[in-house]
Amino acid sequence: MTATHSPAQLWIAGARPRTLPAAVAPVLAGTGAAAYSDSVVWWKALLALGVSLALQVGVNYANDYSDGVKGTDDNRVGPLRLVGSGLVPAKRVKAAALLFLGIGGVLGFVLAATSSWWMLLVGVAAIGAAWTYTGGPSPYGYRALGEVSVFVFFGLVAVLGTAYVQVEEITAPAVAAAIGIGALACAILVANNLRDIPTDSVTGKRTLAVVLGDAGTRRLYGLLMVVAIGALVWAAFSTPWALLGLLALPLIGRAASIVASGAKGMALIPVLRDSGLIELVYAAGLAIGLAIGG
Repeated sequence: MTATHSPAQLWIAGARPRTLPAAVAPVLAGTGAAAYSDSVVWWKALLALGVSLALQVGVNYANDYSDGVKGTDDNRVGPLRLVGSGLVPAKRVKAAALLFLGIGGVLGFVLAATSSWWMLLVGVAAIGAAWTYTGGPSPYGYRALGEVSVFVFFGLVAVLGTAYVQVEEITAPAVAAAIGIGALACAILVANNLRDIPTDSVTGKRTLAVVLGDAGTRRLYGLLMVVAIGALVWAAFSTPWALLGLLALPLIGRAASIVASGAKGMALIPVLRDSGLIELVYAAGLAIGLAIGG
């Protein structure tokens, strides 16, 4: 430890609080879709939130551990990493990752047991994806597949799963919400990987940003915002109130303008912050709109 960081501060930093909106937003949106169908089951929504938060923190610690032991974080630009900085032993970060993934698994088991047992398979896949993103002998996050996984698990699975355990069917508003939330969750990762292109290229971490290059990654960020707005338009066919998700538009404009300006390194940190806020405001507006429209 250091004189400037208490143990609690280190573990909180390692949990990456700015990524937590990506765990809250899909549950908000999925519950909004359930409200549209007048089928909200609050204890299931809260259980889904527990699953989502536990898996998000678990994957953050898992990435910290895996990137740290591989040396990927040795010369990173951005927030502190526990293993890469040498402030916390790798085995303790690995234990924290497994603890939170286990908590997510237990909560998910309860949710599946009270909804549909086939969801256990989805939960196992989600935990496996969390660990193998940067861990294991062939991490898919190093093969430009991180965004695909985020879209699937923090968009489609998280939103549709939250809605399904309450409504017990897949509805059009839920699908639209899942696509929009998935796109915005991807945008957080894209912004992060855009910032890390120089260091990832050197360490051999072949993210989608490294593959696309600087200019292509900036275009991808803008495209994801367009997809999210398009999903709101689709949801508006169910109820125009869904367009309350456009409350995130000022934040979208600010983040997209920074990305388009060519900002690099630490100058992209505000984009990471805004990307998380965009997803949270978007989800809250959409959820409220669907609830009103239903």
